[in-house]
Amino acid sequence: MFEQINHDNRYYFDQACRVKAIETAARLGIDCYLHINFLPNAVYSPETCIRATIEAADLYGFDLTKLVFEVTEGEEIVDKSHLQRIFSSYSARGFQTAIDDYGAGYTSLSWLVEIRPHILKLDRSLIQDIDQSPEKQKQVKEVIQQCELQGTKVLAEGVETEAELNVLTKLGIRFMQGYYFAKPGFESLPEVDFSPLC
Repeated sequence: MFEQINHDNRYYFDQACRVKAIETAARLGIDCYLHINFLPNAVYSPETCIRATIEAADLYGFDLTKLVFEVTEGEEIVDKSHLQRIFSSYSARGFQTAIDDYGAGYTSLSWLVEIRPHILKLDRSLIQDIDQSPEKQKQVKEVIQQCELQGTKVLAEGVETEAELNVLTKLGIRFMQGYYFAKPGFESLPEVDFSPLC
């Protein structure tokens, strides 16, 4: 399906995905934060593109303050200043922003400083076997230090073992997701074991 997305239809695809995410979250009764991935190269004007999102939240009764817009690091950002404008515009409207899959693509610490997301999600490639890799621990520690300086929350993706959890906790990461806690559900809410985080 994704191979059918091109320059001509990616804006409509992006908008349809946002509306569907909000509709599904409202139907499931989700009252926590809803992360919506978007394609920055499909957002020609942040103000125009957010309109359908706001209308969908109003239509389905979803709290706008619970929306987090995130861009995956895996998508090559053609114009970083454009993404900066999108993030600034969304932040000014009270939405949170996030970078997904950090460490898997094109970004660097300097880019992180320029974009200043509210949330940074560390890619599974940095998390897998981190308990056995001093290099990964050093890299993650540097990212955490920068995020603390600029007020960005750090979330570790793809936590699958207790050993990974323990190292991440020692490094100071408070937010985590992965199979260790629960497997994802499609249009459903899986049972999540929060006890390892308590």
